[in-house]
Amino acid sequence: MAITSKSDALNTILNTLSSSSGDIEASAIISSDGLMIASNFPAGLDEDRVAAMAAALLSMGERASGELSRGDLDQIFIKGENGNLILVTAGNDGMLTTLTTANAKLGLVFLDMKRAALEIARIV
Repeated sequence: MAITSKSDALNTILNTLSSSSGDIEASAIISSDGLMIASNFPAGLDEDRVAAMAAALLSMGERASGELSRGDLDQIFIKGENGNLILVTAGNDGMLTTLTTANAKLGLVFLDMKRAALEIARIV
């Protein structure tokens, strides 16, 4: 039985997520403090910048959710004319981030992301 590293396991989760839906263009696992843990971003996309923006969004989302008595933050969804950015919490210290097509089947994307986030939470 082969033992895989955490990095390999996380990359496998991202690759499985991307292959499960043609609507997911890129995905990453980012720590709550803005460090890139794993990604399958296309060339030319600045991973450090994406990680920093995702951490800032997470921080603002947690603050807003708390101050507005909405409970623990679960996800952040940003819809743009060229596609969507979705952040889903993955345990206490991580988040799964995806970029989707503009007309993505969001129900399926959310379901696949939730399943992946549960796997990620067990690893990070």
